[in-house]
Amino acid sequence: MFAAACGSGGDAATSTTGASSSASSASSGGVAELQVTGAAGAKPTVAFPSKVVESSSFKVLTPGTAGEPVKPGGSVVANFTVFTWDGKENKLAGSTYDEGGPQVITLNEQVPEILRKGFAETKGGGRFLSVVGKDALPKEQQAQAPPGQSQVFVVDVVGVPAEKTAKGTASDPGLKGVKVESPGGDAAPKLTTKTKEKAPKDLVVKTVIKGTGPAVKSGQSILVQYAGKIWGSDVEFDSSWSRGAQPIMFQIGTGKVIKGWDQGLVGVPVGSRVLLSIPPDLGYGKAGSGEKIKGTDTLVFLVDVVAAY
Repeated sequence: MFAAACGSGGDAATSTTGASSSASSASSGGVAELQVTGAAGAKPTVAFPSKVVESSSFKVLTPGTAGEPVKPGGSVVANFTVFTWDGKENKLAGSTYDEGGPQVITLNEQVPEILRKGFAETKGGGRFLSVVGKDALPKEQQAQAPPGQSQVFVVDVVGVPAEKTAKGTASDPGLKGVKVESPGGDAAPKLTTKTKEKAPKDLVVKTVIKGTGPAVKSGQSILVQYAGKIWGSDVEFDSSWSRGAQPIMFQIGTGKVIKGWDQGLVGVPVGSRVLLSIPPDLGYGKAGSGEKIKGTDTLVFLVDVVAAY
């Protein structure tokens, strides 16, 4: 959702308003014309003037107090609300507050520089406002941007994850037919499900690394690394580690993920590595999913619960 709201991203043009300023309260540009109401941590409302400002700018509304701002290239968990400022309808383009929880964002060059500057000056619990004009797009895309409008972001920083994987002493999960190797550090663990053993008929939850954080609660958004394989075949159908080892965020306990995750991960301490064996009725059911998962397949997940919000 964040990537779609940002357009194609890329570095901002050097003429971006506020881009060269290190002050957290930019007083010029479009942000000075906007009125934001509502406390950080809740969906905001924005009052727009009729005259659209098409150049980019940002302003830290609340600096926040938790932890440190995210570093360049790092990941940050945030809620955001986006409007299309056209001076007429000023439509809501989307909000994580309507989607059920925050998102994890990697601050790479795909994120416009004006937004990266806002993140760089805002800690957990803080809020910043940014106008993202066409000057925030790569030069070759600026001519294609619709005239007379800008995107307006109100971003609430929830937190900056301290880890990308579960850390600690790993133990054998003790599930016959499944093997887990944990090399330590940020290295990806290895899950092996090639076996002739019969799959368990019920949900199995085994701890590989026991975290020291609070227990995950239903309704929270959890930040995880995971790998998923099919029992018996060792076929991997999904893995965050295989996609660049960037943690993924899901809301848990509310039906946003398969039942095996909702039932198996609520109550797990943050910082844990957990092995899940999920029977078909708690996975994708008789219909299966895609070309790899049949309706009779038992799914095996290795999940690192990195954080919960």
